[in-house]
Amino acid sequence: MGNLCGCLAPKPVNKRKATKRLANASNTAATVSSNSSNRWTRIRSSRKEKFVDDALIQEQALAAAATIILQHQHNGSLPFDRSASLRYPNSKKNQLPRSSSSRARSLTDPLLQPQQLVNQDIKLDDLETSHFVLIHGGGFGAWCWYKTIALLEEGGFKVSAIDLTGSGIHAFDTNSITSLSQYVKPLNDFLGKLAEDEKVILVGHDFGGTCISHAMESFPSKISKAIFVAAAMLTNGQSTLDMFTKQAGSNDLMRQAQKFLYANGKDHPPTAIDLDKSSLRDLLFNQSPAKDVALASVSMRPIPFAPVLEKLSLTDMKYGSVRRFYIETPEDNAISSTLQESMINSSPPEQVFRVKGADHSPFFSKPQALHKLLVEISKIPST
Repeated sequence: MGNLCGCLAPKPVNKRKATKRLANASNTAATVSSNSSNRWTRIRSSRKEKFVDDALIQEQALAAAATIILQHQHNGSLPFDRSASLRYPNSKKNQLPRSSSSRARSLTDPLLQPQQLVNQDIKLDDLETSHFVLIHGGGFGAWCWYKTIALLEEGGFKVSAIDLTGSGIHAFDTNSITSLSQYVKPLNDFLGKLAEDEKVILVGHDFGGTCISHAMESFPSKISKAIFVAAAMLTNGQSTLDMFTKQAGSNDLMRQAQKFLYANGKDHPPTAIDLDKSSLRDLLFNQSPAKDVALASVSMRPIPFAPVLEKLSLTDMKYGSVRRFYIETPEDNAISSTLQESMINSSPPEQVFRVKGADHSPFFSKPQALHKLLVEISKIPST
């Protein structure tokens, strides 16, 4: 719901221009004379490689989304567990992969294999848990984690991404959600079915931060660590709405994008919040690839309003016993850096990390850097 969270940020965030990207080279045939230079041939070859590379990435993204749909088609509340992911056990160590893409890559998010992002000596058996549970933000679904799921599984971690009630492909009308407990029921059901001695690392994005806080209070013994990624991190007695209205100012981008839905009529409170599809890039994905913006535009659903109003009851004995970590996103146009810092100062976590150059959706804009931080946090021992 961080989308709504963004609308209540303490001060407007300057709209940033989307990163310019090279257009795909035309695939039309060209007549090459016998005296054409080798340089022109190389340019055409490079452009062709870029076109193929971009097409392949887009195909993989759509395939990942299709896999999620097939996984959930029998029961929308089931967690997404990609246990049949492709592995590369015989890949050579210390050998950097090469890409045919001509697009310059950021030094903060290089194209590296998961095992090259962290120390080679990592032993999953030495960790308290190697099971990540990923919780999406408001309007998103389990589908948004497809890059993170692939990277973590390639590193040997177990990953479950859950569609909350009325989200993703969960078969429930968003307008009919009347409480936070109803909204997070799929997560609570999942945690309740874990083995007695099994623990997980909860990762919450956006409004998912409120949701994992609710779970931390209900199942503290099941959670090894909680990681808030550009997420709402509340204190006892606060609602998500309280958190983002305690400071003056508003987010102009969000106000322009949001549309309140009144399923019970205009004489009743809103039942959900929808976002204008044409505003998604500037608000949520200002640093993300176009293919991921396209995926989001056909996958996002309205955000239930009632859970946003609900005040959390958090105790030191339960919620406070779970180790918390926060990952900041400095290029965020939905939840500003100022608001993120405010939440961190109000309820300091154990450690704070930052993904340089990340927008509100680092799983799209900086997947490799986000993955590295998740793995590094999983390795932090108990103090």
